Amino acid sequence: MRILAQETLQVRKSHDMIMVRQRARELAVKLGFSLVNQTKLVTAVSELARNMLDWGGGGIVRIEVLNSGDRQGLRLTFEDRGPGIADLELAMKDGYSGGAGLGLGLGGAKRLVDEFEITSKPGKGTRVSITRWK
Repeated sequence: MRILAQETLQVRKSHDMIMVRQRARELAVKLGFSLVNQTKLVTAVSELARNMLDWGGGGIVRIEVLNSGDRQGLRLTFEDRGPGIADLELAMKDGYSGGAGLGLGLGGAKRLVDEFEITSKPGKGTRVSITRWK
């Protein structure tokens, strides 16, 4: 797998979250993602960016355009230095909500993408990486 392009965006305010969502959609359109896959990706991005802002106090999002053989994709990695998630298993369960996000939770975001990885350490922060392939 090769990384064809990479950029990093700061998320400190709601406006920044909107910019991340717009950038993800722009790149998905440029790569030729179907409307359904664009929507799935942007929905997952919205949920994760909102979580990072609300629970982690903001952070960074790294966006990578990927190529693997005949496939192209987008990987977004959300990193914060917030309080972390004490119980990842509970946080991944359907119906679990800690606030006023889209109501999808981490489990819902995971179902909307092809690849999902999460690490979190209480007191150190959370890192979520998602990939959607065309």
